[in-house]
Amino acid sequence: MSDSRYQVDVSVATRYLPEQSQPEQDRFAFAYTVTIVNNGQLPAKLLSRHWLITDGNGRVQEVRGAGVVGQQPLIEPGASHTYSSGTLMATQVGTMQGSYEMLADDGEHFDAVIAPFRLAVPGALH
Repeated sequence: MSDSRYQVDVSVATRYLPEQSQPEQDRFAFAYTVTIVNNGQLPAKLLSRHWLITDGNGRVQEVRGAGVVGQQPLIEPGASHTYSSGTLMATQVGTMQGSYEMLADDGEHFDAVIAPFRLAVPGALH
């Protein structure tokens, strides 16, 4: 949505979790920290999440659910909400992308897009 009243930007930082991974069993654990910034003009509540997690073999896992880590934060204009979560993959490299369903104070529903980002074991990519 290009309406400046509904402008939510999302950034993500990732890290590999070797202590929770079992490479010999094709189990790779990753953590990600998401920062959601309300650059719009109205308070907006995060209602739900939709993730597409694609491993290095092209297998896609779709995740939908209410809120994020058990919360449905209301983010005021100019404010942000940060949370951390994680995922498991069967390969050393993969991607995630998705969206958050948002509800502005005026009753308008809109999506905050989460651009694709890479999950990778250090040294897996040259």
